[in-house]
Parts: sequence; C-alpha cells; structure tokens
Amino acid sequence: MLRIKCPWCGVRDESEFRYRGDASKARPAADAGVADFASYVYERSNPRGWHLEWWLHVGGCRGLVRVLRHTHSHEIRWVGRAEDEPPPGEFA
Repeated sequence: MLRIKCPWCGVRDESEFRYRGDASKARPAADAGVADFASYVYERSNPRGWHLEWWLHVGGCRGLVRVLRHTHSHEIRWVGRAEDEPPPGEFA
C-alpha cells in the first residue's frame, strides 16, 4: 500500500486517495480543436520510471495533490499542492 503525505492532513493510506491522471500533460488551449481535446483525454502513455500524477484526497480534505511516483517501485519522491512544481532534478 502506498503512503501519501497530504500537504494539509499529513501521511495517509492510499485508500483515502483516488488517482486522477497524468499531471505532466498540458491541457489544450480553449480554442483548440476537437482532435486536440480527444488526444488530451483519451491518449495515455504508460511510462516506466518517474511519473507526475494527480491524486484527490477523497477520504480527507478533498484536496488535489501532485505526486511524483516511480511506476515500477511505487516509491514516492515528492508530494505537493496542485499549484506546486516538483523541485528541479526530481525526475532523475
């Protein structure tokens, strides 16, 4: 089981959170075409290594957090609020 450190509630079990997707993909501009939005919503990569993800703390504060997690070992290197960026060099 993953242990995620919520910026507001502290360390909690993964069961309190819901995965919300890839936090490294940029949302298309409002005037982008349907194909751009379809690609953003439905096309996913399956990376091996460090991955920036959105997680929602549904069993607690309902806060949206960004988590830097290794997809093979499940090690969590960094957790921040939605507007935070991971420190430089964290993806190495």
